[in-house]
Amino acid sequence: MYYKTYYDSPLGKILLVSDEQNLTGLWIDGQKYYLDSFSQELKQKNEIEILEKAKNWLDRYFKGEKPSINELQLAPIGNEFRQTVWKILCEIPYGKTMTYGEIAKKMAQIMNKKSMSAQAVGNAVGHNPISIIIPCHRVIGANGNLTGYAGGIEKKIQLLKLEQVNMDKMFIPKKEHQYNRKD
Repeated sequence: MYYKTYYDSPLGKILLVSDEQNLTGLWIDGQKYYLDSFSQELKQKNEIEILEKAKNWLDRYFKGEKPSINELQLAPIGNEFRQTVWKILCEIPYGKTMTYGEIAKKMAQIMNKKSMSAQAVGNAVGHNPISIIIPCHRVIGANGNLTGYAGGIEKKIQLLKLEQVNMDKMFIPKKEHQYNRKD
């Protein structure tokens, strides 16, 4: 059984999902791939410890503090490839960014391959079921392109500004990447 609660954030309403022991999902209202990995019914229950911890984590994060990802037990649902990409995302420090290409190089090393498609990495990043905490907003294009955030470019910019990322060389693409369309 999975449980849900809601959190009101500066980005809008956020849905938090738990299996009672772990945080399994966090989606911003209107985000692409909302509840993508869940086909089962979610029961509303606010008084679950991990959900309360996640709300506290988000309170501190939106106040500009730097809570550690390790404070929360996370169990995102996804295949082995996606799980590995999400682990790499968890290594990106607060206030820093990494490119899709850099993650692809790390994935190639982990998988003992010569190279890895940045597009495959982008797909895994876009399907991250625990947004913000697993910091997919910290991933940018090699040339500073602010593309690829399922929550939308505006929210990505808000999160990067909150973390005081130097955005001088970053830009919004003229034609947004597929992850930012609300199909």
